[in-house]
Amino acid sequence: MKGKAVVTGAAGFIGSHLCERLLDEGFEVLAVDAFTDYYSPERKRRHIAACAGRPGFTLAEENLATCDVARLIDGARCVFHLAAQAGVRKSWGKEFARYIESNILSTQRLLEALRENPSIPLIHSSSSSVYGETRMLPMREDHPTVPLSPYGATKLAGEHLCELYRLNYGITYRALRYFTVYGPRQRPDMAFSRFINASFAGKAIDVYGDGRQTRDFTYVADAVDANMRALRYEGPMTVFNIGGGSRAALLDVLDVLGRELGGRLEVRFVDRAKGDVTDTWADTSRARDALGFKPRVSLEEGIRNEIAWYREYMKSSEGGGLSS
Repeated sequence: MKGKAVVTGAAGFIGSHLCERLLDEGFEVLAVDAFTDYYSPERKRRHIAACAGRPGFTLAEENLATCDVARLIDGARCVFHLAAQAGVRKSWGKEFARYIESNILSTQRLLEALRENPSIPLIHSSSSSVYGETRMLPMREDHPTVPLSPYGATKLAGEHLCELYRLNYGITYRALRYFTVYGPRQRPDMAFSRFINASFAGKAIDVYGDGRQTRDFTYVADAVDANMRALRYEGPMTVFNIGGGSRAALLDVLDVLGRELGGRLEVRFVDRAKGDVTDTWADTSRARDALGFKPRVSLEEGIRNEIAWYREYMKSSEGGGLSS
């Protein structure tokens, strides 16, 4: 074994794929997850099931906001922090308290534990949401960060906390700003999941806004590869854009989905949600030059893989449902 890797949010979309990659590379993995009810905890358990029983894998059902974090990271070689309350649209109003707990308080408690072990590198998952609405495209790491949603504000706060603990206690961290990650096990509230689910159910696909908004779509295996490269990086830079190089408008994505699903999709346009930005586009030159990061999966191939996974998931899921 290459040592103990702690993965928070391990049963989630990206986290479960990362756990598999770490095991494949010979790490001992302590997978930490609170199994919150943002979406079905049973669905998350199925995500992580492929790791159960593999040598070196341990699952800890813990909430970072309340548990003994120092105990979890004891003896760790590295920590990958993916645990977070996700979702732009739900981060308004009374739900904001959950974002504070999961994205700010939990990160601060993890950093407090790491201040006693500053040699343990932290790979922190951030988001392109920190940039907010901007006409400065493509987005670079040194561009202004003015989030347009409470979710984005909490992710930026997490980055600021990492930097504070680096300056004051010497911790080592890398913050990865993901741009719209998709692929097998994608969260059910995310666009591709909703589109595929609606198509399988024979329902209209709801598109927020006019569909002309663009996103830089990033396949999950490429996001996982970025984590592994960030772990090996020993240079001075701390923040990296992680984009898939597959920028497209949602209308173009629907065309690809229609071809892969074998039929015309019924689309229904609804009001654009507060906090949704118009465009994202990652300048990944820093990640390319410093980490050797290069996305390898095209949008068409990635969508094809996600549809195939959903077909298998639907066959094996209880009642054949995909909504939770």
